[in-house]
Amino acid sequence: MKVSEMWLREWVNPNIDAAEIGSQLTMAGVELDGIEPVASDFTKVVIGEILSTEKHPDADKLRICQVACGEAEPVQIVCGAPNARTGLKAPLAMIGAKLGTSDGGSFKIKKSKLRGELSFGMLCSAKELGMEDAIDGLLELASDATVGMDIREYLMLEDVVLELDATPNRADCLSIAGIARETGVLTQTEVTEPVITAVAQASDEQFPIEIIATDKCERFVSRVIRNVNVKAQTPLWMVERLRRADIRSLGPIVDVTNYVMIELGSPMHGFDFDKLVGGIKVRNGVEGEPLTLLDGREVKLREDTLVVADHEKALALAGIMGGLDSSVTDETQNIMLECAYFVPEKIMGKSRTYGLHTDASHRFERGVSPDLQEKAIQRATQLIVEICGGDVAAVNDVISNPELLSRDSITLKASDIVRHLGIEVDAARVTDILTRIGCDVSVGSDSWTVVPPVFRFDISIEVDLVEEIARVYGYDKIPSRLRPMTPVIARKLETEVNDDVLRQLLVDEGYREAVTYSFVPSEIELMLNPAHEQIRLANPISEELAIMRSTLWSGLLPALAKNLNRQQSRVRLFEVGLNFVNGESGMKQRKQLAGVITGTRNTEHWDVKPDNVDFFDAKGHVEQLLAQASGSKYHFVAVAHPALHPGQSAQITDGENVVGWVGALHPRLEKKFGISQSVFMFELDLGYVAKKSLAAYEKVSRFPSIRRDLALIVDQAVTASAIENCLNASGIDILQSSRVFDVYEGAGVEDGQKSLALGLIFQDFSRTLEDGDINSSVDEIVQLLEKQTGAVLRQ
Repeated sequence: MKVSEMWLREWVNPNIDAAEIGSQLTMAGVELDGIEPVASDFTKVVIGEILSTEKHPDADKLRICQVACGEAEPVQIVCGAPNARTGLKAPLAMIGAKLGTSDGGSFKIKKSKLRGELSFGMLCSAKELGMEDAIDGLLELASDATVGMDIREYLMLEDVVLELDATPNRADCLSIAGIARETGVLTQTEVTEPVITAVAQASDEQFPIEIIATDKCERFVSRVIRNVNVKAQTPLWMVERLRRADIRSLGPIVDVTNYVMIELGSPMHGFDFDKLVGGIKVRNGVEGEPLTLLDGREVKLREDTLVVADHEKALALAGIMGGLDSSVTDETQNIMLECAYFVPEKIMGKSRTYGLHTDASHRFERGVSPDLQEKAIQRATQLIVEICGGDVAAVNDVISNPELLSRDSITLKASDIVRHLGIEVDAARVTDILTRIGCDVSVGSDSWTVVPPVFRFDISIEVDLVEEIARVYGYDKIPSRLRPMTPVIARKLETEVNDDVLRQLLVDEGYREAVTYSFVPSEIELMLNPAHEQIRLANPISEELAIMRSTLWSGLLPALAKNLNRQQSRVRLFEVGLNFVNGESGMKQRKQLAGVITGTRNTEHWDVKPDNVDFFDAKGHVEQLLAQASGSKYHFVAVAHPALHPGQSAQITDGENVVGWVGALHPRLEKKFGISQSVFMFELDLGYVAKKSLAAYEKVSRFPSIRRDLALIVDQAVTASAIENCLNASGIDILQSSRVFDVYEGAGVEDGQKSLALGLIFQDFSRTLEDGDINSSVDEIVQLLEKQTGAVLRQ
């Protein structure tokens, strides 16, 4: 929120500068992001009035203006602004004036000649005075502005803007009144509120109001004002204050409602009264009901959306944005002001579901004080009548919750303060702090009975009061002390694999750890896991972050594509995180480890021939990870996965449990992600991989081992893992290990088949093996493989 120092000091005027005010607010939890002047450091700029204009003889877009400047004679100014016209009052930089530049520099105005015509100064836009970023013609001043008056004095430009960042729990600080109240508390300075004078009523007219959705709207205040001149000009002082709050002037009615919102903190809305039918109903939307908003966007309402409606149609998204059809226009004569209290929990997140974020929704989501509405209506009425005139009707105040303005009391003990802060705070100081923040305080012998103000939604228990005391007392005044600690040696279980061990293993293989969002676009989830029922967030930040991921690949693949698009051709990324899937008992979250690799196998080196990674690189990395879980027997089974290449996809199993997947990214998805090179990836369930059995002692045989190699002819579809799994389950005691060490296809091998070279290691623990032992075991192996896989010895 942007706060004008000059406006703030009308409410509270401590004897400190803006920087110190910002510093104290920051220490109290309302962070100061920066202080900016409202205009550049220019000099010798006065109010000028254009007395006459004539076209430049040699330039179509230039005019020669005679400008009164408060001196005896007018000065001649050559100007190219499209709005330069006779009678206009605008800033005039005289000869010798210093103006700022966008890069922080400055330049002086000199007598110059433009296309042969002399110019004795320059008429200025708001940008040239450092007040705006964009040029929109000359800055037009009010017709009653005094010619020759210094523009800095006239526009009150000796001011700065404090940009403050109030945390979500401090909705009460989203206004000048709130910041003034907070400043007064911190500096122990009295706060002086502007006098709000009730305008005399011309009638008792009240437009009927019915609150149907009483769980979402607990107060609705309205007032009809007839015979309003909506074409009146908003006073310059109000336009300037709105500009310094980063709000553009849009006409007197809208300007007043915005002004009251910034001043008091309660959003308001003005309707064209003649466009309303029957009465106001605050209700839920009808599914699919259309509403055209003020920005021209048409939305389809949902049943969970609160709307302000008349007897025929929806008029506004409650707490978010008004509708176009009932808005105030240049033809409006009669208006209805409304100011309401909407329950924050019921409004929260609704604006984002419609792709909106407004000043009103920002405040209503955090909580607007339920005692502000009538005050805001009275203040807006006062300003509108001053600017636009009008006949004022009675205020219609409808409250659906009788307990709306009451708060439960909290008992705070002195011992609570000591226990939480570690120091004793003087009882009188505690009472003063609690009173200044707006609480109703009753003092006991060693305790306080406190009723929080209705605008402090974040105070409900004694700890909240302790926090307020610490905040106002000053965190910097609380001495730092080490808490007494008892050293505890963490137990490391040998049956668990620490995540950091797995991380380090991948880092050693050249991977870099990535941390991606758990929320992903629906399209990516649909591509990677089409059969999964997507879990949608109730209040997504955006549609790009609307779905809970079911696989870590949803974040890693876009990250890999982003790196490739930035000329990083060798990319290795991994992530440890949660995925989210639907189970029988609801949503489950599982800890996963996933990785993606692409590019060359090794970093560039003059002595190493560059070659690209393939499926077996990814599989090898997975095997290294699985090796950490000793005692488990993992198997790689050729199974199709929608995200993986049909011929390079393997499911990793541990008995009947699916532990993970490894494979190449499906070519169809490579195109979807804009990737032009092969990508290999894996994902493991850490619930299985992070567990291991204790290492068991194995006796080492003192007798020699014997190796036999076999060449087998098998069908192309038979995998090496199928051969190894068959041998591991053979039950041949003297067979200690087996490994496929060569695959051949070509001359001597029929089409559709391949030759696998198999190395077998035999060894006994009680004797030296003889050829007969080996031969009988080899024969048994050949017969077993032929029976289960169709393998035959290669001749």
